Amino acid sequence: EQWDFGLDRVFSEIFPISDVNENFTLEYVTASLGDPKYSVEECIERDMTYAAPLKATLRLVVWERPQEVEEGEKPKPVKDSDGEKRPGDIIEKEVYLGDLPLLTELGTFIINGAERVVVSQLHRSPGVVFEENIHPNGSKLHSARIIPFRGSWVEFSIDINHICYVHIDKKKKFPATALLRAFGYGMDADIYRLFFKTKTVNPMAVDKQGNKEILGNVLVEEIVDRETGEVLVEESTEVDEDVVELLERDGRKKVKVYTSEQEVGRDSPIIKNTLRKDPTTSEEEALSAIYSLLRPGDAPNMETARAAIEHVFFNPKRYDLGRVGRYKINKRLGLDIPAHEAVLTKEDFIEILRYLMELSEGRGSTDDID
Repeated sequence: EQWDFGLDRVFSEIFPISDVNENFTLEYVTASLGDPKYSVEECIERDMTYAAPLKATLRLVVWERPQEVEEGEKPKPVKDSDGEKRPGDIIEKEVYLGDLPLLTELGTFIINGAERVVVSQLHRSPGVVFEENIHPNGSKLHSARIIPFRGSWVEFSIDINHICYVHIDKKKKFPATALLRAFGYGMDADIYRLFFKTKTVNPMAVDKQGNKEILGNVLVEEIVDRETGEVLVEESTEVDEDVVELLERDGRKKVKVYTSEQEVGRDSPIIKNTLRKDPTTSEEEALSAIYSLLRPGDAPNMETARAAIEHVFFNPKRYDLGRVGRYKINKRLGLDIPAHEAVLTKEDFIEILRYLMELSEGRGSTDDID
């Protein structure tokens, strides 16, 4: 018999275990719980623990290794044409792991003949929590915390300048857009497309105050000289007076800019301001910067940095929201991620940032954690 929860889940989180060179792998197959040797009354009389033997069937896989290895190199497993390792010897055996204390019918344990009640330590319920604080100048500042059952805590906070920062396990903060870049959204345009739609506007149109409506908007496409092909303005550039003057000289009647799904005038400045503060400009730079915060003093290559971030958020052996945490995040953010997906996803981070933007615009609600 196997368990979807409890013991089976714990074993599945730990196994498989491989050595450093990946020449050997120990896999979990199944587990069984035997009958207790003594009854509750006998354990109390004999000062023994009421428990049952726990056994697990484990499989040791010895991967096939090359016959010859160059001097100074460590032998690595042979791989087939599909890049899969080829197993050599496979040894499967049932192993006795120890006696597991059992609950009595009264919900107690018998430990060395004494009846005990185990009281669990209070633990923050996993999920995502949105909070609101008041700045000394009266402004409302919003933040979000991702609380796992096991793993790193992540906190997003928006400061007085509408810049969103991230803290991982209370380490030094960094712009939230750097985290998005590290997830594969390397260019500014990639990030804008996550949160905004596009609209076509007349760059010469003015509002009621006589100001150009396009000012402060962000261009979707680069502006290219029609005759020479020279790029006049790069994509994802914020429109200022100089850009408006250039568009006017070039005779542009229509340009595309990013806009939120809300009514005009409600576009959040958070992404634009955070990108402006972000010192990284590509996925590689973001990976390197975040790795330096997670592993100070180490000089990373891109593969190492990417693996480190994967381990922090997306590795089920290191990160676990639990079914409750996944359910609460799905419900709070309107997601439909399967309940067994107990690690974070890129979509979680994107939707948390989107909700923070809504809170800063006066929509949505915060949580009462008390």
